Amino acid sequence: MSAAKVFTKPASMTDKIMHFCPGCTHGIIQRLVAEVIDELDIRENTIAVGPVGCAVFCYDYWDVDFHQASHGRAPAVATGVKRVHPDKVVFSLQGDGDIAAIGTTEIVHAAARGEKISCLFVNNSIYGMTGGQMAPTTIVGQKTTTTPGGRDSNMAGYPVKLTEMLAVLDGTAYSARVSVHNPANVIKAKKVIKKAFEVQIKGEGFAIVEILSTCPTNWGLSPVESIKWLEENILPYFPIGEFKTPGEVSR
Repeated sequence: MSAAKVFTKPASMTDKIMHFCPGCTHGIIQRLVAEVIDELDIRENTIAVGPVGCAVFCYDYWDVDFHQASHGRAPAVATGVKRVHPDKVVFSLQGDGDIAAIGTTEIVHAAARGEKISCLFVNNSIYGMTGGQMAPTTIVGQKTTTTPGGRDSNMAGYPVKLTEMLAVLDGTAYSARVSVHNPANVIKAKKVIKKAFEVQIKGEGFAIVEILSTCPTNWGLSPVESIKWLEENILPYFPIGEFKTPGEVSR
């Protein structure tokens, strides 16, 4: 009996082994992006902009043209790349500390200007690469290395709902949040990422997709426990859904 082939590596991915921690869902996200690039047949026409953070080495995993940005500056870099190469598909991949802390100015104004780029925002509610500190998206009560007693809203305020915030800007054409904590949501996430790329291809404006992700290492949990923790704690505060679609008027 011959074995059936059930797995095919996307053409837009390299053969390099990923560096992510066991149970981290960054690798799933990067595969979904590669699958979307293949399905849209845009590999030779795509330019990715990388972050500073856990996904910093994504240039090793995608077989597309690539530009590395300083911490938080990916939307500004992507803006410049897109304006110089308006015929290219330009996107950034950024973590919560990158896009919602040091890069808040860049992402807000890129959206306000309606830059025709696609930004993928990986939210694991913590600073991963730099030691597990509190991030803008750390939920109230969550323990981190800088909030060992749990995030206190009286001291540190509340988590930033960046995707909803950007949805109200006139320049934003598409704003959505997805998750990759189980197979059903992985399938949904891919469809939303693809839609964000299609919005850019059609020239409809700025697109932002937030992707809820796990961080077993800095959460201090096993991979299985981290999935459950995301479901019970992150999802209630950061609900999944589309907050703005092309043609919808900002409120």
